[in-house]
Amino acid sequence: MEPHKMAAGGVTSQTSMTRFHGQRRSVGFRSGRSGGAVSASPVPSSMQNMLTIITNVLRGNFGKNGARVVVSTRNYADHTPQATFDIKSCETHRLDAGPPVKAVLTRQEGLQYYRTMQTMRRMELKADQLYKQKIIRGFCHLYDGQEACAVGIEAGINPTDHVITAYRAHGYTFTRGVSVKEILAELTGRRGGVAKGKGGSMHMYAKHFYGGNGIVGAQVPLGAGVALACQYQGNNQVCITLYGDGAANQGQIFESFNMASLWKLPCIFICENNKYGMGTSVERASASTEYYKRGDFIPGIRVDGMDVLCVREATKFAAEYCRSGKGPILMELQTYRYHGHSMSDPGVSYRTREEIQEVRSKSDPISMLKERMLSNNMASVEELKEMDVEIRKEIEDAAQFATSDPEPPLEELCNHIFYNEPPMEVRGTNPWIKLKSVS
Repeated sequence: MEPHKMAAGGVTSQTSMTRFHGQRRSVGFRSGRSGGAVSASPVPSSMQNMLTIITNVLRGNFGKNGARVVVSTRNYADHTPQATFDIKSCETHRLDAGPPVKAVLTRQEGLQYYRTMQTMRRMELKADQLYKQKIIRGFCHLYDGQEACAVGIEAGINPTDHVITAYRAHGYTFTRGVSVKEILAELTGRRGGVAKGKGGSMHMYAKHFYGGNGIVGAQVPLGAGVALACQYQGNNQVCITLYGDGAANQGQIFESFNMASLWKLPCIFICENNKYGMGTSVERASASTEYYKRGDFIPGIRVDGMDVLCVREATKFAAEYCRSGKGPILMELQTYRYHGHSMSDPGVSYRTREEIQEVRSKSDPISMLKERMLSNNMASVEELKEMDVEIRKEIEDAAQFATSDPEPPLEELCNHIFYNEPPMEVRGTNPWIKLKSVS
């Protein structure tokens, strides 16, 4: 017999279909003020035991006002395993065709995307709280609102492909496999952090993930270099090179475009257009806000960056384009950040609270995915609530670790300057302070 899920409701009777030895049986329940008498046709003793348990549950769930409770026996196996969704068509530049306008989503994928995005959201809100408590110090750029970008990109590439981004890097650090505990511990400068507590918000790394870069736009030529290495090694891998709309006017980005196009590098340049570069709107900063066309001779696509399925399908399309040897491609993800540019920016001096709330209510990436799954019977409200509870606990446990783990000792300050060198002495702030670097 399969396990069954129970949920409270307000109807006085319900017919429940249960699986028993491969056969479906209909059992009628009727509850009254006496505590919910159960009437049913003769059933095996094991089934009778189950009905007794359900009866007791019903009795225990009557309120003082005599409200009835419904037992729902829907099993998770009853959910729709797969569905096809219409997604927004992408605008294209120098392409004969763009990504598909339909996306197939399995229940398993949907739950995975929901968990990842919700974890990222909760992690960033916890970072906001720790920053305001002055436990996190220095630069801190939060990613809430843009979760569909990181999750959709990761779903569209392989784990062996490469990613490099700017300083709003917490989300990508997580999707590349680093735990919440290591991320928060890095933010608080503890030994258990992903960079041993010495990198902070802007300098987090993982396998095939190159940060976290603090200089505006400087990661773009580095990403082109990683793509050159992929081409040189002939491993059929691609490099996702991310930058924001604020960095889109940097000269080094156009130099990277030129070299990548000349050498046909497998590089996907992605502009995360969240509408504001620090406190300046894109309309005030850029003569052309069609960032997907900025590559000129490089093909481009403009994508709804608030829809994880749109981002996933566009990324798959771009990765296939690069792997086929056609050279680089440019993507513009139209997204939105809920927090200010950094924690020193309240985020409401150059935009209204009403604008932020409108995006939250109409285009939130997590709510959009949740609505799709619920309306197509791919998940239940109770199931997602259970997941939310698990995520909150994970975040709280990670925060506890990030505030109790020790800070790195002074002796480790200069470690890992080089990748593979014998221990060497490093001079400190004056000639009398001697430190040692261990690779």
